[in-house]
Amino acid sequence: MTTATVGVIGLGAMGAGIAATLRTRGHALRVCDARPGVAQAFAQEGGTACAHPAEVAEGCEILVSVVVNAQQTEAVLFGDHGAAAAMRPGSVFIMCSTVDPNWSVRLEARLAERGLLYLDAPISGGAAKAASGQMTMMTAGTPAAYAKAGAVLDDMAGKVYRLGEKAGAGSKVKIINQLLAGVHIAAAAEAMALGLREGVDAAALYEVITHSAGNSWMFENRMAHVLAGDYTPLSAVDIFVKDLGLVLDTARASKFPLPLAATAHQMFMQASTAGYAAEDDSAVIKIFPGIELPKAKG
Repeated sequence: MTTATVGVIGLGAMGAGIAATLRTRGHALRVCDARPGVAQAFAQEGGTACAHPAEVAEGCEILVSVVVNAQQTEAVLFGDHGAAAAMRPGSVFIMCSTVDPNWSVRLEARLAERGLLYLDAPISGGAAKAASGQMTMMTAGTPAAYAKAGAVLDDMAGKVYRLGEKAGAGSKVKIINQLLAGVHIAAAAEAMALGLREGVDAAALYEVITHSAGNSWMFENRMAHVLAGDYTPLSAVDIFVKDLGLVLDTARASKFPLPLAATAHQMFMQASTAGYAAEDDSAVIKIFPGIELPKAKG
């Protein structure tokens, strides 16, 4: 097995799992996170904690960014102590965030001007699959970028889809995935809310739907959170405010109608402005009036 020194910036739910998987598979890790103490806690079990992205980049040629959005990625690369200025020519920047595909295309060109390689590589699957190395990656980039970082991609994920030889294709597929994910969560919440309003036992409804044709992965996963009364954010409401916004922006540019995505976006917007922005995205069910939600046990 060929191993490398890999940098991981952003140790949130997905980033921590990615870094732990790479460490388990023999790679030396250099990590940092904007939150105090997070990188140091990770490094106690192996790896080097760094103070900022530039310090991470100084010691590796493959750098994985797992931050929330394009704005944070800009800060990782070009902000104070940004990684771009410290990366050696020929190094690869792997961008795992959900972003506007056009922004990703522009980023590839900006990094190429510095002699740096780029992989447009958004991820899906959740924290558990990231930690077990079973997440999905939707990637696009030059053959040179794959030649340098392909083995690391394969060690990060269970499925690595190579969707094109230039940036943009990975991000386009990811936002289409997010269209479906957001609509499915909104529809699941609507169905559960109707059941509660009609007096159906919530646990019985969940049992029946998860064994019937109306089931979806999102219903099964997210309505379990509702049944538990636990809205601890694994993926927050505001993530879908952002991601469905990207979906609609992309479609608007070509005047392509997305009525279901637009409705789901409005539902997440309503939940966000009602005070549930930082709660789990299943909290979108809280926008429905006249229902009594299950309460957390204990």
